[in-house]
Amino acid sequence: MGRWVAQNRGFAGALVLFATLLLIYNLLHPRGFSSAVLVQNANESVAIAFVAMAQTVPVLMRGLDLSVGAVMTLSACVASYLLTGSGLEISFGILAVLATGTAFGLMNGLIVVYGRLQPIIATLATGAIAIGLALLLRPQPGGDVDGDLSWALTNTVWDFADTYSIADGGEAWWIRPFADIPVPLILLVGVAILVWLPFKRTVTGRTIYAIGSAEGAAYVSGLPINRAKLAAFTLAGFFSACAGLYLALQTSTGNADTVQAGAYTLNSIAAVVLGGTALAGGIGGAIASVVGALILRLISFYFRILDIEPLLQPLIEGLVLLLAVSAGAWRTFSVKNRLELFR
Repeated sequence: MGRWVAQNRGFAGALVLFATLLLIYNLLHPRGFSSAVLVQNANESVAIAFVAMAQTVPVLMRGLDLSVGAVMTLSACVASYLLTGSGLEISFGILAVLATGTAFGLMNGLIVVYGRLQPIIATLATGAIAIGLALLLRPQPGGDVDGDLSWALTNTVWDFADTYSIADGGEAWWIRPFADIPVPLILLVGVAILVWLPFKRTVTGRTIYAIGSAEGAAYVSGLPINRAKLAAFTLAGFFSACAGLYLALQTSTGNADTVQAGAYTLNSIAAVVLGGTALAGGIGGAIASVVGALILRLISFYFRILDIEPLLQPLIEGLVLLLAVSAGAWRTFSVKNRLELFR
């Protein structure tokens, strides 16, 4: 345990900070430690958590993806057209939304690898394209999302079971221990376990870490550099699509909001840093960034219960982010040999 903490100081610190903030928040909240509060908080956190996961993969290679918020917005607009109709139609619609974001991520990877452009420049341009397409689809907010699906996936396990008459409408004995768990958290954890963790253990996933640590050494070692870069941006597009899909389910509409897209992109970078993933690459992971995203959202929850003036909120968020970045950079600047970072 002590060795794990020593090797993952940033992530360990983020976990402690998250647990502390969550405990104090629920103690201060008039309805704290209730299922209703947990569901509300989960709904407000899942989209930014997915976007943070999307941002993490390029950051591990010392890159930034400035298109994640735009791809999320485009995916939400596509979802506002396709998440309605019969069960089969909705299923194909979900696949189409995920394919949209994944394809956009693949395009980012192709431009970076074969166009030999810096990720920050390439994704700035492709992000503008994604927003342009979103505006073509939804010049004004609108669309329709299946009401039952939206309700079932944005509430508790009991609501999901009751909506689709599963397990005696949620009354079955085996589902009662899980009845109050928010479905959004299950979706988030499920994607992390089924997609990120297996990918991280593949040769391609390990190569992403190797590129962030020392790309030259990774190339000399014969690792699949180009394949890893393509996979990284493709996976970032997939996670962004997950965020857009959930945002459409949550809001039951599509909205090509450029301000929202930019805010999610910037917050994704903040979440990555807060979670302990190094902007210098090679250290961290998507799970850590999810914790960072939850910390970021918890800070905004405090604004509500403490009734902090809106004009002061960006100042406080900026100070928190500055402290997080400084703490993350301190270890990098305090070592004489970069290899010490990985011991």
